[in-house]
Amino acid sequence: MSANTDAAELRELLGYVNNCWDEERRALSRQMHDSLGSSLTALTMHLGLLTSKLPQEPALLDRAAQMKNLLHNIIETNRGMQHKLWNDKLEFLGLRVALGELVAQFGAEHLMKAHCSLPDDEPACPRAHRVVLLRAAEEGLRNVATHARASKVDVIVDDMDDCIALVVKDDGIGLRPSTAADGDWQEHHGLRMIRERAIFLGGSLSLAANSNQGAMLTVTLPKPPVC
Repeated sequence: MSANTDAAELRELLGYVNNCWDEERRALSRQMHDSLGSSLTALTMHLGLLTSKLPQEPALLDRAAQMKNLLHNIIETNRGMQHKLWNDKLEFLGLRVALGELVAQFGAEHLMKAHCSLPDDEPACPRAHRVVLLRAAEEGLRNVATHARASKVDVIVDDMDDCIALVVKDDGIGLRPSTAADGDWQEHHGLRMIRERAIFLGGSLSLAANSNQGAMLTVTLPKPPVC
């Protein structure tokens, strides 16, 4: 068996494993929402009812307020974990909304100018493509926050007839020479995973120096033919 055949089989296996992983994360997120989330909401309602029936003693009311704050923190933590496991906005509101909110939240959290340029209409591409594009944006922004020392980041989606492309570019310190030469950037396991997922769908991932300053991550995925 040739090395090319081995690589192709491994890539196909990795694609299958990634798809299974996505489905598991999606199912777990949904279970947390339907079971744990509804139970926490019910507890909040019961606590509110009990608090209204308590004697108006400061110590009791203070303990009830602490319990309410604790429940609120648990609910917010649960929501955050759900979102990290699976972004439901991608399913119900589409790629444009999911990316727009991701970039806006990133800018607010990291005190950075973050701009998102999206097509006017929701891109017509398979669900697997949308998942990879969102994961690429998440990984690209994570690397900007960790390595770039940037003050500005742009996320751009270009929806063309035969393919769809996502670009994450920043104005940070740029790439090391070996990285710019498409060398040891593959040591970044998150980017390697996204790269393999893009190749599995017939696309590509590249990391290069931005024409002005900083770095530019580009993911391009071909659209399947319309039957």
